[in-house]
Amino acid sequence: MTAMYNGMPREELDVAYDNCAAVLNSAVLMAEFNERSAKLRAAYPQYLDLRYGPASRNRIDYFPAARPGPLMVFIHGGYWQSGSKDSFSFLAAGPLAHGLHVAVVGYTLAPEQSLGGIVGEIRSAIGWLTRHASQWGTDPDRLIVCGWSAGAHLAAMVLDEPGVSAGLAISGIYDLEPIRLSHLNERLCLCPPDVQRLSPLHRPLSRRELILAYGAAELPEFQRQAETFAAARAGLPGELLRVADRNHFTILNDLASPDGILVQRACKLAGL
Repeated sequence: MTAMYNGMPREELDVAYDNCAAVLNSAVLMAEFNERSAKLRAAYPQYLDLRYGPASRNRIDYFPAARPGPLMVFIHGGYWQSGSKDSFSFLAAGPLAHGLHVAVVGYTLAPEQSLGGIVGEIRSAIGWLTRHASQWGTDPDRLIVCGWSAGAHLAAMVLDEPGVSAGLAISGIYDLEPIRLSHLNERLCLCPPDVQRLSPLHRPLSRRELILAYGAAELPEFQRQAETFAAARAGLPGELLRVADRNHFTILNDLASPDGILVQRACKLAGL
C-alpha cells in the first residue's frame, strides 16, 4: 500500500479520522445529545430558527441568558457534510448558567455547498449576530466563537471576523491535507489550493486569543492536529488544553456542564 500522508496509506488514513468507529458508543452518545437538546429547546422556545441567509439551513437558535452579557457562537461538527444545529442545543446549558448568551449556527452541508461557501455562511451568521443580537441582551464587544470537530475548523477560520473577540476550538481539524487524501473528500472535493486557502494552519495566524482543546482519549490524529496548530501559534494569545479522560464526543459534556473545564474557559474568554 502506498503511503499518502505521514506514512499512512489511504486505508489507515480513513481509520485515523473515523471518530464514530473509534468511540464504540458514539451512536448512543449522539442520541443522548439529541434528547438533551430537545429538552433545552423546549425550555427556550423564543428565538429558534432565526434566518440569517437565503439557504434553508441558514438558521440560528439563540438562547438568551437571564441578564445582559457576552455571546458565545457555537458551530457544530459532522465533517462539514452531516449533522445539524438542533443536535447541539444542549451545550447552551453550561454557558447560560454563567450568564453567557448562546447562539447555535446552522449551515449548508457538502456537497450542496463547497467548504469555502460554508466558511462564507459562517461569516454571514456572525455578521448577522453582531447586528441583531444586542436586542436580546448581548454585549456586541464580547462575542466569542466556539466550534467542535469540523465546527472547530470553522471557528478558527472566522476568528478574525469583525465582532469576534476570541475563540474556543474543540477537537478540531486545522490542516485539511489528510482530509483531502481520505474518503471524506468524496463529498468535499477539495483540491490542493483549497487546502492552502481553507486550512487555519496554512493561513495568516490571527492574533486574537484562541484556546485549542482536545480529549486525551481522542484519536492520535486529532491530538496531533491540535498540537501542531498550537505550536504554529506559539507566542500568540491562547492555550493548548488537553482534557483528561475525554474522547471526541464526551468532551462536549465539559462545555454543557456548568462546572465543566470548557465552559470555564469560555467564560474567561468572554470576560465573565
